[in-house]
Amino acid sequence: MRTNNQDTPQTTPRRSDEPIWWSLFSAGGVCVAVLVPAIALLVLLGVPLGLVSTEQLNYQRLHALVFHPLGLGVVLGALVLPLFHAMHRIHHGLHDLKLAHGRLTKWLCYGSAVLLSAVALWLWLTAS
Repeated sequence: MRTNNQDTPQTTPRRSDEPIWWSLFSAGGVCVAVLVPAIALLVLLGVPLGLVSTEQLNYQRLHALVFHPLGLGVVLGALVLPLFHAMHRIHHGLHDLKLAHGRLTKWLCYGSAVLLSAVALWLWLTAS
């Protein structure tokens, strides 16, 4: 019996870029779930209860922290990861509403996340 290459089933799964986007989505969700409550507790409860002095949160100290290379990592993580989280939700929301056609919405959503992340990094570099 003669077999045609078109008749044989595809045994190798097609590669997908979804694991990259799902990992950024997950990291953004964890970042928001951990950082936002921690900052809220620090500022909204720590200062009024006297656990954190307002001198520790003064402008010069926070400026030095934000413009330190490790501070950059924290600030960019707090901005970039939730941005990818939100754009992933928007992309899949559009897909669920049947408004996403092809790769256009994927490029628009994730491309805008990359663009806004680059703008945030550029603003940080020019402000220091």
